[in-house]
Formats: sequence, structure tokens, C-alpha cells
Amino acid sequence: MASKTIDMLRNELPVQQESLVLSGEVPTGLVLVDVVNGFCTVGAGNLAPVAPDKQISGMVDESARLARVFCERNWPVFAFLDSHHPDIPEPPYPPHCIAGTDESKLVPALQWLENEPNVTLRCKDCIDGFLGSIEKDGSNVFIDWVKTNRIKIILVVGICTDICVLDFVCSTISARNRGFFPSLEDVVVYSHGCATFDLPNDVARTIPSAIAHPQVFPGHAFSFLELMHHIGLYMAKGRGAKVVSEVAFDC
Repeated sequence: MASKTIDMLRNELPVQQESLVLSGEVPTGLVLVDVVNGFCTVGAGNLAPVAPDKQISGMVDESARLARVFCERNWPVFAFLDSHHPDIPEPPYPPHCIAGTDESKLVPALQWLENEPNVTLRCKDCIDGFLGSIEKDGSNVFIDWVKTNRIKIILVVGICTDICVLDFVCSTISARNRGFFPSLEDVVVYSHGCATFDLPNDVARTIPSAIAHPQVFPGHAFSFLELMHHIGLYMAKGRGAKVVSEVAFDC
């Protein structure tokens, strides 16, 4: 029944995925969205997985693989780190990724990025990294990064496919369409480099105004994560992003 439901979803809401081969001929920037302990490391916080999660582990592995190649080639990398003040809530979510704690730090597989000269780290205190890049003077760190590096393609990975990744992608595409990025041509979402999270209904009921986001439905094998991941990709493609299932590099 579960597989039939997913198959029906994919048939009715198809996401055509391509392959992407990157070379130095087309300036490309890698954007990592919230690959931090608070969303990815088992037991690290209220929105972290409570047990090893295959989708999240795969996302971390692919993010690390891509980041390694980008750094070896000295290509630009921009990493968002979810980071919240303890006294400023972000409804409908419980406290998470509190600034100054391990929750708001990159996962161990990516902590080496902190010392790479081609990497820009940006702490954000909101869902949408594009908005989280706005400074008090009205400038935008992310826009400046794209312009400085004359980026034509943005490759996006991270968590959560249907929340922070999606919001960032939608805002970036809207900004591109309004002419904020003279060089930017494509925003590409790598499906295997993205993942979403698990907030079971029984936990959500204990958090005021929280919305359940369960990994599975009780008593069923149906994967809610797979459902929400697919919907996130579908919505991103519907806004104008390209979705790819494979990312390779030229020799």
C-alpha cells in the first residue's frame, strides 16, 4: 500500500530529474543549507534524528563529497548555519540550533570547512537563508557572494527539503527573476543531497502550535519523509529550479 501511494504521487506530481556535470568553464557555487548537528546528528536536539536516519546520512555524505571537490578546485562554497537566540522563538518549531551550542555547528563530516579560504559561513536565525543574509544596512551577504564570484549556477544541498531548502530556493529564484543576480542562470537542487526531518505526532502534541512532521504513520510502513522530500522537490521545480539526481565532475 505504501509503495503504491508513493508511486501514485510520483505519477500525479512528477519531478523530472536530470544529471549535472560540472566543469570550471561555468562558474558554479555550492550552497549548503543547515547541515548542522541540530538537524542531522542523532540526539543533538529537539529537531535532530532520534535514531540513525538513512536519508539524512546520505545527504551528509553527498554534501561532504561535493564540498571536498569544490574546495579542491577552489570553487566558491556558501554554508548556512541555523543559529537562534535562546529567547527568540521560531514558531511553530520547538527551540533548536541555539547559538553557541553544538546544535548550531556543522556536522563533524563538514567541520573542516571552517578553515577553507573559499568557504563563506553564514549564521541565520530564520527559515529562509536568503532573508537571513540581509544585514542591518540592507545589504545581502548572499547576493554579494554570487556577484563577487560571477556565479552562473547555484547547486543546493541540505536540510530540510520541504522547509529551509525550499524557502531559500524560492527566494533566490524570485531575486534572480527580478535582476538581483546579473550572472545567475540556474538554481539546481540535488535530490540525493537533500533530506527532511522527523517530528512525530506524539512529540508535536507536547509543543504549543507545533505541526507534526512524522517519519512514518503509526501502524503503517508509509514513509512521510519520502512524501515530504518529494513534495519539496516538486515545489522547487515548480518555482523554476532544476532538480538533478546525479552530480559529477569533469576530469
